[in-house]
Amino acid sequence: MNKRFQILSLLFLGFSQIAFSQIKDEKLILDRKREPEVKKIEKKKTSIEAEKNYPPQEKSANPPSYEITNVPASSDFKTSVIQGEDISPKFDGEYQNNYFQIGMGNYGKILADGNISTKLESGMEVGGDVHFLSTQGLKKVYDWNSQQNSGNVGLYVNSYGEKGKFSMNADYGLNDYNYYGIYALNPTSSDIDLKQKTNRIKVNGYYDFYSNDILNDVRVKSSFLSDHFGAKENQAEILVNLSKHGVALPKMDEVNFNADLGLNLETVKTDFDVLDKNSSQYVNATLAPKITFFKGKSYLMIGSDFSFLNAKNSSLILAGEEKNSKTYWFPNAELQFAAADEFKFYAGINGGLKLNSYADLLEENPYLVSDQELRATETKYKFYFGLRGDIDQNIKYDFSAGFGKMNDLLFFKANDLFNNNVDYNRPAFDYANTFSAVYDNGTVSEAKASVQYFPLANLALNAELKFEKYNLDNYENIFNKPLVKVSLGGKYAMLDKKLNLGAKAIFATDQTTNSFEVSNVGINPNILVTSENKNDKVGGFADLNLSAEYKVHKNFSIFALGNNVLNTKYQTYKGYKVLGAQILGGVKISF
Repeated sequence: MNKRFQILSLLFLGFSQIAFSQIKDEKLILDRKREPEVKKIEKKKTSIEAEKNYPPQEKSANPPSYEITNVPASSDFKTSVIQGEDISPKFDGEYQNNYFQIGMGNYGKILADGNISTKLESGMEVGGDVHFLSTQGLKKVYDWNSQQNSGNVGLYVNSYGEKGKFSMNADYGLNDYNYYGIYALNPTSSDIDLKQKTNRIKVNGYYDFYSNDILNDVRVKSSFLSDHFGAKENQAEILVNLSKHGVALPKMDEVNFNADLGLNLETVKTDFDVLDKNSSQYVNATLAPKITFFKGKSYLMIGSDFSFLNAKNSSLILAGEEKNSKTYWFPNAELQFAAADEFKFYAGINGGLKLNSYADLLEENPYLVSDQELRATETKYKFYFGLRGDIDQNIKYDFSAGFGKMNDLLFFKANDLFNNNVDYNRPAFDYANTFSAVYDNGTVSEAKASVQYFPLANLALNAELKFEKYNLDNYENIFNKPLVKVSLGGKYAMLDKKLNLGAKAIFATDQTTNSFEVSNVGINPNILVTSENKNDKVGGFADLNLSAEYKVHKNFSIFALGNNVLNTKYQTYKGYKVLGAQILGGVKISF
């Protein structure tokens, strides 16, 4: 590993002036001559824009938010994808809506990606988006099928009226893949069925009033998910923000007052059709009042969250349906003291309730068995403090640390065999190759650091670090979460922005997991015997990714992407090895 780190460091120094743009939550710096803003580029153009800066002068009272983005390793076997966003780095506000790109690479990788939109005479914008990625998987590593395919198709509408902005989108996503991470058994057949497939439809709507006078914005979210094993899940959420901003306080010069009230109603209903056939329905209503005092760039925010949770759960192992209702209160406060633009100290406390859905869990770990016990995670409180600032508009930084108390903290454990018979026609999830959500109460200590450096108008460098240490009540170690994760990146445009280059390096430490050994050396040779290791390790990794795009013509570009170019042999979860060094090339047509 040390040798890989040395090679990676040298390569990263060599690419310190290049750009990388395929990471999922990449940051976009809008024109270095202005004060840099940290923004997230959503995966697709179909995503609803939730930025409170239109018109800028009416929304500028909101303090900026700097957050460290949790970026997945781009060469993960499943997440080694080029997102629907334009692959070339961007250094200004220009965005090419209408394009189509196609590429091919090793491991049988095929990419097709496009976006088209148009503005109508009424000023309304309508568009569509498509994204497809396929790979044949690790044929030389596994005797069984490890192929994966994913695709999204979306439609969206944006309308800018006299009083506010309206957005609506509909998206269909398909993920067709295999539970290929078999490590405990030695299947005799190469054509075993390991197939899993999920379908998800999402419909979202958003209305943002330009002024913050009483009704600020309204958001509606909904989704429906199904999978290959008969699981079904419905989610719906409505959020309403009421506010009165920019109220001057008498006898207090330069002090403004904001009042906000958030109303949120969320429901999740999930039914599974295999194994224990868990079924759950959660309804959560939240009331979140807060008041904020501003003076310059310093502010004090004081608020609370009140949640009422109603839960219904049932399964084959429960005597009947369990019902539970509970009311929660969470603190919410933050203070920022801005000594100067370069030094802004902040500290606060918050908490909240998070409904864990099957769809959300699959985003983090797609190799879950299709039967999960779903609970709500409660962050009772989280204290944090930090320092952030902008130095000469060339360096943006944010350092913070925190400590929190959580109940029903979610993480993933590896599953044992569900049937121990030797001559058993096993379903796809019964090779000790899947995971389940588990919960425990405990505390978490964390530290985060994020630095962005803009030495030139067309050069951006960034570094991020995240440290998380968990102490649980019942489990000695938390499973499948690294202690430290680091990313280093850079992007550079040259030749009058005709050539865009990028790099992203990702490091992670070892993570603890449980695992199983299977044998048939017991009393009955027809029964498999398993033993569990609760202190197994999934090794850390160093992953380097490179990208390049050259604009041959204003409407035609060629690109090349290299993922995991160090050919690091690591795993995302126990048994799930990632693709090795990947090279993909293609063309893009803009119109």
